[in-house]
Amino acid sequence: MPASATDSVVSVHSGESPLVLAMPHAGTDLPADIAARLNDTGRALSDTDWHIDRLYDGLVPEASVVAARFHRYVIDANRDPSGTSLYPGQNTTSLVPLTDFDGAPLWSTPPTEADTAERLAQFHGPYHAALSAELDRVQRRHGFAILYDCHSIRSEIPFLFDGRLPDFNIGTNDGATCAPALAALTERHCHAASRYTTVTNGRFRGGWTTRHYGRPKDGLHAIQMELAQATYMHEAAPWDYAPDRATDLRAVLAPMLREIATLDLSASHA
Repeated sequence: MPASATDSVVSVHSGESPLVLAMPHAGTDLPADIAARLNDTGRALSDTDWHIDRLYDGLVPEASVVAARFHRYVIDANRDPSGTSLYPGQNTTSLVPLTDFDGAPLWSTPPTEADTAERLAQFHGPYHAALSAELDRVQRRHGFAILYDCHSIRSEIPFLFDGRLPDFNIGTNDGATCAPALAALTERHCHAASRYTTVTNGRFRGGWTTRHYGRPKDGLHAIQMELAQATYMHEAAPWDYAPDRATDLRAVLAPMLREIATLDLSASHA
């Protein structure tokens, strides 16, 4: 695989470290036929992980980056392809979302089962094929791989959770998806940044990506970071990046990710 590759579905930058950054929700591409079926609420793309690529850019040059280019309303690359809910009994959005994070309908012409099957083949499948290939390449090189799944969300969404979300939301599916050393390192850096609030395995315990790839006994370690968007941007349209806030946040993320990239987890699954 070349150092950098881009197609209409996914972009890949291949790095030299064990660390792979995944970005399933930063994309804003909408095929014209799908855009035409969204209503005004859907076309606003409010649930984008805005500016995540810019926020993480250059923090760890030696890390790999796999980013979906398509929007999550096309199909959500962080949902189980079977359609099984990540959080049974709680409000959430589906594989092909029918509502936004506030519970408002997205479609003037809702997607059918056939549409979902087609989008699985055209978007969801290729994204995860690229991510799997990069993790395999990294693991062959180092004996293990670390997947850091990059996310962000508005800090207050009553439809999804009560109150205000902590700034750093670390997800390891209750410790199942990575070695304790990776979780502890991440928590240590987040808690040391006293201006921010942190929780592990709270409302967000890790999405399908983290749960699917996180197999520490097989040398694959996965952790999700869900950032409250107020930490680096303005949480209202036009969703502007806030450079001063982002600079402060990057000063926390950079040393954390650099230390993660130097972790030796080659024996953690033995």
